Amino acid sequence: MKDFTERLMRQDQPMRVHLIGVAGSGMSGLASLLLGMGHKVSGCDRVTSSETTRLQRAGLIFYSPHSAHAVEDAEVVVYSSAIRDENVALAAARECGIPTVRRAECLAAILATKDGVVISGTHGKTTTSAMSAHILRRGAVQPSHYVGAEIPVLGTNAHWDPKGSLMVAEGDESDGTLALYQPKHSIVLNVEEEHLDFYRDIEHIKEVFSTLLDRTSDSIVYCKESPVAVELCAAREGSISYGWSDADFVAENVVERGGIVSFDVKRNGEWIGAIELGVPGRHNALNSLAAIALAMECGVAFSHISHALSTFAGARRRFETKYLSKMLRVVDDYGHHPTEIEATLQTARSLNPKRIVVLFQPHRFSRTQKLADDFGKVLQAADRVFVTDVYPASELPIEGVSGQTIVDAVHANGSVRAEVVGQVAQAHHVVGNALREGDMLITLGAGNVHEAGTKVARDQKVVEDLIGECGEGNTKVSLYEPMRKHTTMLVGGPAQFWVEPGTFECFSSVVKYCRERGVPVRVIGRGSNLLVRDGGIRGVVIHPSQGVFGEVRVDGETITAGVGVRFKKLASVAQKAGLTGFEWMEGIPGNVGGGLRMNAGAMGAETFDQVLEVTFLDGDGEIRTRTREEIDSYYRNVPELRRNFALSAKFKGEKAAAEEIQQGMEESMQKRRSSQPLAASAGCVFKNPEPMPAGMLVDTLGFKDVSVGKARVSLEHGNFIVNDGKASASEVIELIEQIREQARSEKGIELETEVQIIGEDEHVF
Repeated sequence: MKDFTERLMRQDQPMRVHLIGVAGSGMSGLASLLLGMGHKVSGCDRVTSSETTRLQRAGLIFYSPHSAHAVEDAEVVVYSSAIRDENVALAAARECGIPTVRRAECLAAILATKDGVVISGTHGKTTTSAMSAHILRRGAVQPSHYVGAEIPVLGTNAHWDPKGSLMVAEGDESDGTLALYQPKHSIVLNVEEEHLDFYRDIEHIKEVFSTLLDRTSDSIVYCKESPVAVELCAAREGSISYGWSDADFVAENVVERGGIVSFDVKRNGEWIGAIELGVPGRHNALNSLAAIALAMECGVAFSHISHALSTFAGARRRFETKYLSKMLRVVDDYGHHPTEIEATLQTARSLNPKRIVVLFQPHRFSRTQKLADDFGKVLQAADRVFVTDVYPASELPIEGVSGQTIVDAVHANGSVRAEVVGQVAQAHHVVGNALREGDMLITLGAGNVHEAGTKVARDQKVVEDLIGECGEGNTKVSLYEPMRKHTTMLVGGPAQFWVEPGTFECFSSVVKYCRERGVPVRVIGRGSNLLVRDGGIRGVVIHPSQGVFGEVRVDGETITAGVGVRFKKLASVAQKAGLTGFEWMEGIPGNVGGGLRMNAGAMGAETFDQVLEVTFLDGDGEIRTRTREEIDSYYRNVPELRRNFALSAKFKGEKAAAEEIQQGMEESMQKRRSSQPLAASAGCVFKNPEPMPAGMLVDTLGFKDVSVGKARVSLEHGNFIVNDGKASASEVIELIEQIREQARSEKGIELETEVQIIGEDEHVF
């Protein structure tokens, strides 16, 4: 290590250093430091990132993917903890006899070229390191820094300043490498059981921290609120404590208000000034005390300290607000240990949201298993909890340990509602649909859970735009509405944006908004002749069911109905008004909109047999009305309404005796009961081909009662596929394709689906 450090200091003879895994936050920071020191730096990774792009502009030679060629002329190869021995670049370096060092060894060597400041602890390292570097910079100390996250106020996660003598570094304790450092100053924020995939127990952890403290040449700053930190530090000569009371540096009169924390600072019992932090959270008052103690030890005036802390904007993924409006706040936080989560939720509660909704991604199977009960306790501070699959990091699964482990612990420790949502890639669909106005959504975890919050934030902006387009009224707009709730087949993924307009004008405004921005639009009624794929529907789905769309008005022998009115209701209204001609509608499961679009029919009658006029929204977003004579209609097809959106229709009827109408209603009900299954279905699947009815063909092919998963051909009618419970759309579609293929190969018949199949096969939003 000594030779490596000495070689790094020879800037007249730049080293050729190669970094394996350079796209990661820790390794990209090393690349920044080495480039700043004047060395020749290359790196490889399996992915590119904004960091690798930035570093290439600074001089990094970048290779992707990993390759043996990349290390050929390297004098030393540095690798991250995520790199396995079989990595081609690492294996090639060792085969060629090129020295290889771990990330922490390289950082320790760089730190040894300066007066090092190591920020250590189980929690809060990134924020405190960033605060310290920011204060020292504002105090004209010109520090170099190395922090484990992107820090907007610092510009980058790492920076080399050749003029300054100090270097602030976040010390990672996860793998014992904390013991490698020989700093001038050390800060110990807290010491708890953590990273038990590496450590035996708390005693093993204390050994590593003790080694760091033994190797610290000057001041040691420690938190009086951490019992283990007190045990390790208090008796050491020249140690400096901080805390809420009975410490060298004390924070008093702490006030949390509107995302800002303010407090008074006392040093050895004497008031020295007031602080207003630009980041929320009582725990950050403690973090800032550590940074204050360090800065004053390094000679920075309190006036510079207070000004710096008022302008500190926090680190990425440390209670980072990703979206904020009157309706919703989306926060992302790296917290993955119970203590961190407890602090995060305390901060969240101080901002007074109506509800705190947490999406938590457990990090590592070993931590999930060991600390499940603690997670269950601290998550009681949320109002609703969703849990993803475990993010394994480098671990193999442990039998019986999963996201459900955390959910069980939450339920065992209180009454907070919790549920598993599976993979992060689709988690936002469930979480986003559960959000209400005034909620705060927090994505918690050290993995990729932040991606879910980013998607919710992106789409929430569109939701609020759509609400603005509709103005006041009884309009509902929401995210990721499950289409299985809105189809009679009870299958289908989510609608990205779900709109239930209350007026024609709102409907028109939403369509115009979407067309101006290229957002797909689809209108769905009761979903009785519809099959939505499992990937859901991208864009806006309009469901006209309330307000004017649910109204029915009788005027003499005519009835005007909104497209959201069910045919069954229309038949009932007609019966009460003494009008015949509507009895066949009693057996149709859909509504007026779908019936118009498909020219639905039964018992020898069709929708357009009774239509007098239709009011619709045309391609230009204008509301128009056309008479029956102006609209072409065919068997299960009305081209006019495939291009435009029906809003309401006027139907003709004839006066008839109540007994005659009742008889027709009973015949319709009887026909439906005797010929159609009661189980969930989408109606007739296939159009009748020329040789024979579709149901008879399916029977002839031997498909009656055949299943794919929970999708089954009905025993009552061969042209119906029923959902036996939690069937997927892909199972229904596979069964449809099996029938079509056999009809083609055995009978030479090309079956055409009557049911409309829409949506995405995969989750694309």
